[in-house]
Amino acid sequence: MIYHLSLQTAGIISGAFLILISLPGLVKPGLAGVAQKFPRSHVAGVVLLSIALVWTFWLLATIEMGEFSAFRRPLLIALPIGYVLTLRFVEEFLAVRALGILCLLAAEPLLDAAFLRYEASRLLVTVFAYFGWRSLMFFAIRSTGARGAFFAGVSCTRSPSSMVP
Repeated sequence: MIYHLSLQTAGIISGAFLILISLPGLVKPGLAGVAQKFPRSHVAGVVLLSIALVWTFWLLATIEMGEFSAFRRPLLIALPIGYVLTLRFVEEFLAVRALGILCLLAAEPLLDAAFLRYEASRLLVTVFAYFGWRSLMFFAIRSTGARGAFFAGVSCTRSPSSMVP
């Protein structure tokens, strides 16, 4: 266990997160424009990718790696280099990609808290973790407009019919 969260704490964190992300839409319904501009927001992408960098760097520095501990220093060096290269060369949909990284990082503590537990509430936390990732993937596909190319790792902004000569 890396995070040492109990199932109850993971459930409370999940519920608080759901309330926090839905509260702005409840208070001010006109915020739909902000959500539509989010995938192309460079500022949001840099902020989310920076959070992901700090979280990943902390994990890599503190996690017990066992027989792979010889790779710790090269990975700690490669992580900021990859961050800078990502900021330099990945300009389109950086916010969605960084949010995907954060969803993957956030799913691990939730799944770890529910691992080998017999309470029925473990299913709620597990479903939330998987549903969050699934929802993000559908949001990313819909916002980028790249149906099949998204899964191949290619970001295309033109429709397939406009690519035909």
